[in-house]
Amino acid sequence: MNDTQTFYPIGSIDQFLPQIGRVVQLKEIELAIFRTSNEEVFALENKSPHPKGGPIAEGIVSGHILYDPLYDWQIDLRTGLVQAPDEGQVTVFPTKLEADVIWVQL
Repeated sequence: MNDTQTFYPIGSIDQFLPQIGRVVQLKEIELAIFRTSNEEVFALENKSPHPKGGPIAEGIVSGHILYDPLYDWQIDLRTGLVQAPDEGQVTVFPTKLEADVIWVQL
């Protein structure tokens, strides 16, 4: 089976607090999982696109925007794109919610 088409369960929706990131290790990738206040779930690589790097899981979520905890960059959870005037992109992984279980596609 090809990993690029495989979804993996990472836990129950209840294990992920709204607007607070949580780190999950899936295969060799460290993910930052975010649940928004309207129950959407996003999975991003837990790596800031800032040249100095750093984790993003401790960032603050407002709507679909993640505020990078180290550099205050604004990152769109849907696309991973850093908002102007800054530039960069975080890798985003598809998610789905089935029977209260969160699944992430690698």
